[in-house]
Amino acid sequence: MALPVDTSAITHGIQLAVAPVFLLTAVSSLIGAVAGRLARIIDRARVVEAQALASTDPAFRARALSEIGLLRWRGRLANGAVALLTLCAFFIGLTIIVLFVAETTDFQASRLAVAGFLGGIGCFLAALLCFFIETVLATRMLNFRLPESPT
Repeated sequence: MALPVDTSAITHGIQLAVAPVFLLTAVSSLIGAVAGRLARIIDRARVVEAQALASTDPAFRARALSEIGLLRWRGRLANGAVALLTLCAFFIGLTIIVLFVAETTDFQASRLAVAGFLGGIGCFLAALLCFFIETVLATRMLNFRLPESPT
């Protein structure tokens, strides 16, 4: 015996489930941006490390070790942001599933949907905070000293 299909409930379920998909788009874009920054951090750390190992100047080595320490912090923040954004995407995906299932069946999942959505938003905000701190650290590393002119 075939179950009756309520197409209006399915349509409404899809409409409810599609709204959080826009957040997933923002999350995936931010993951791409943070992953790009992480790649640049790693590349810079490799260059500085190679220069430090090749140098015999103790002052240069000290500056290089200091920069590597800051790059390590930036890398940890970027890794944290990617992890939080991934967890956010998981929560939002879970919310989409719960909203769709709740709309198309008798499953009462409003608390679960709210928890999943709020968990996703919380992770998104924490990832934005990591991203902000990483960019502040990056700008603090900038050194705008002009090279000394030979006179």
